[in-house]
Amino acid sequence: MRMHEMQTHLIQVQQYRFSVTVRVMAAQQAEQALVTRWRDILALHARTQCELDRALHGHGLCASDFEVLDVLAGCRTPKGTPSYRVQEISERVHLSQSALSRLIARLEKEGLVERGICSEDRRGVKVCLTAKGRALHGEVLPVQRAVLARMLTDG
Repeated sequence: MRMHEMQTHLIQVQQYRFSVTVRVMAAQQAEQALVTRWRDILALHARTQCELDRALHGHGLCASDFEVLDVLAGCRTPKGTPSYRVQEISERVHLSQSALSRLIARLEKEGLVERGICSEDRRGVKVCLTAKGRALHGEVLPVQRAVLARMLTDG
């Protein structure tokens, strides 16, 4: 009888070890699937960014330049010139404050945007599109949207 109990116990231990191994393998596969998915997203982003840069280069813009123009073009205010604080733009275009400040300075030098003091907070800086910036945005918008459609739609 004792031998039978030991065999039963050994079988139970083996079953437990097997179930633990299966759970660990399943967890590792799920984790690897997440990593693979993340890397696929990064690769798609990099390919799309490169395509946008190529398509916009002929218009004197890069993808980040266009994103700032696009955010500003979409700004709606009840009164006055549509504008955003630099901080608000930064939240939408995913650039650091310093990189965005350099980009805005370059766009301002090219006559595409204007900077001004924020009336609500004199320390803040507001940015708005110029007529030239709005015209360029309108010209380039279909180009950017076509690249997005080509790169991001299935099929």
